[in-house]
Amino acid sequence: MAPAITGFDRRRVPVAEGVSLNAAVGGSGSPVVLLHGFPQTHLMWRHVAADLAADHTVICPDLRGYGDSDKPGETGPDVYSKRTMAADIVALARALGHDRFALAGHDRGALVAFRAGLDHPETITHLACLDVLPTLDMWDAMRGASATVGFHLFLMAQPPGLPETMIEASADAFFGHFLDVWANDPAAIPADVRGAYLEASRPAVPSIVADYRASAGIDIEHDRAGLDAGVRLRMPVSVLQQDWGAALGFDAAALWRRWAPDLRHTTVTCGHFMAEEAPQVVAKALRDLLER
Repeated sequence: MAPAITGFDRRRVPVAEGVSLNAAVGGSGSPVVLLHGFPQTHLMWRHVAADLAADHTVICPDLRGYGDSDKPGETGPDVYSKRTMAADIVALARALGHDRFALAGHDRGALVAFRAGLDHPETITHLACLDVLPTLDMWDAMRGASATVGFHLFLMAQPPGLPETMIEASADAFFGHFLDVWANDPAAIPADVRGAYLEASRPAVPSIVADYRASAGIDIEHDRAGLDAGVRLRMPVSVLQQDWGAALGFDAAALWRRWAPDLRHTTVTCGHFMAEEAPQVVAKALRDLLER
C-alpha cells in the first residue's frame, strides 16, 4: 500500500482549464496550505500536517506537474511559472471553501508560496518559506556557487530536449541523488516514502524540468518587475533555512528582508528536508507564525 498522511482524505480538485490538483485534506479549524518541494510530493508534510490538523484544516496538494496532479505540456513560459502555480493554489483553497488561508512551502513549493503572497496579499494571511531564496536572489547567489551545489538548476534551465532526455535516461539515479545528499538524516525518508517519491517523479520529468526552466526565465522577470515596482509581502513571514548562505557568501536574512518587512528568519540545524528531519521544529515555527 502506498504511504499516506494518516487521517487525511485524498481529493482531486479542478483549478484551471484542463488542470486538477491532487490534495490530501484533514483536520478542522482555520485553513493552512502546505506545498511540497523537489523531488517530493505532498507526502513530505506527513508529520507536520498531522500535528497541525489537531486544530487547523490542513490542505496538502501535489503541485501542478508533480505527484498525482495534472501535468500539462509546456506550451509556453507561463504554464509552469510560479504565478500560474500560485493561482492554482488559490483556486484550490477557494474550491474547498477558503477565501483566506495561511500558506507554507518548502523548496519549489516555497517559491510558489512566495509568488502567491506577492500576487494575492488579500488571500494569504501568513506565509512560511523553508530552505529557499526568492528566485531572483537565488540566481544571483548561484553565480558564485560551486557546480556541486547548483548543477541541477543550470541543467534544467536548458532549452527543451536535452535535460529531459538526460534525466529520463536515469531518473531514479537523478532524483535519488538529491534525496540522498540533501538529507542529514537518511532515516527521515524511509524506504517506502523514498520509493513513492521516485515513482511519482519518473513520469513527471518533463513537467519538473518545465518548472525549473520557468525559474530561469519568466519567474525572474516577475520577481524583478515586482521588486522594481515596490511590491512586498504584506503578511507576517517566517523563513527557516540551513546556514548555507554563509557557506556561499551571502546573507540570506538580508535578502529575504527586502521582500518581507514583517520577517522572522530562523537558522535550522538539520538537512534540507526539514519537515521530515525536524518536523517538531517546523510545526512549532508554523504555530508561532499563525499567532503573529
